[in-house]
Amino acid sequence: MTDQGIARRPRWLSVLLLVLCAALIVVFVLLGNWQMRRLAWKQDLIAAVETRAYGVPVTPPVTFDPEQHTYLRVALQGSYTDDAPVLVKAVTELGPGYWVMSPMQGSAGIVWVNRGFVPPGQKNPALWSAAPETISGLLRPTEPDGTLLERNDPGLDRWVSRDTAALSNALQLGLTMPYFIDADHTGAPEAWPRGGLTIVRFRNTHLAYALTWYAMAALFAIALGGILWQAHRVGRGR
Repeated sequence: MTDQGIARRPRWLSVLLLVLCAALIVVFVLLGNWQMRRLAWKQDLIAAVETRAYGVPVTPPVTFDPEQHTYLRVALQGSYTDDAPVLVKAVTELGPGYWVMSPMQGSAGIVWVNRGFVPPGQKNPALWSAAPETISGLLRPTEPDGTLLERNDPGLDRWVSRDTAALSNALQLGLTMPYFIDADHTGAPEAWPRGGLTIVRFRNTHLAYALTWYAMAALFAIALGGILWQAHRVGRGR
């Protein structure tokens, strides 16, 4: 843009551009700072979860706090109820199939146990290994309602999420724990159900987002400097 073109630009437009650039710089810096705080939070969360997931198994809590107990490694001794296992639709690293959900009576009440994964060809319980009465695994919060694309249909015995309350209502179990246990794999490596498939992984892109916002702030700071420099040159040339 030539100096003559700058001189013809209305003063109010130059002021508006200056204010807009300054405001965007502030917004982008604040967004970058927010992402840095989220980064610190995510790193603390990952460290806490890894400590829980790979620690010594403890007794399941009577009162469940998702913030404190999700992925906590626990050990439970009890006996499975006489109810038939419920198959919940699943997609795992082994392919599509089902989670085998069974209610277990423990000392503190009934807990739903995800015994593991079975492919479509292994849906028959007669093909499964015996269910152990002592299990270890990771605590997971209930998954209410269903998924984004599908909903549980208890009337048709069609399940797409591990909704402990809905499962308990369907089997008329009464009040059960608001969590389930992803059981570790037991028995032979090739036995079904295949436990121990819990993925303990968190997506952490906060640093990339923060750098993006800071880069945007830098670009607008350069633009702001350019506007001020051009205005200064025009002022000196008059």
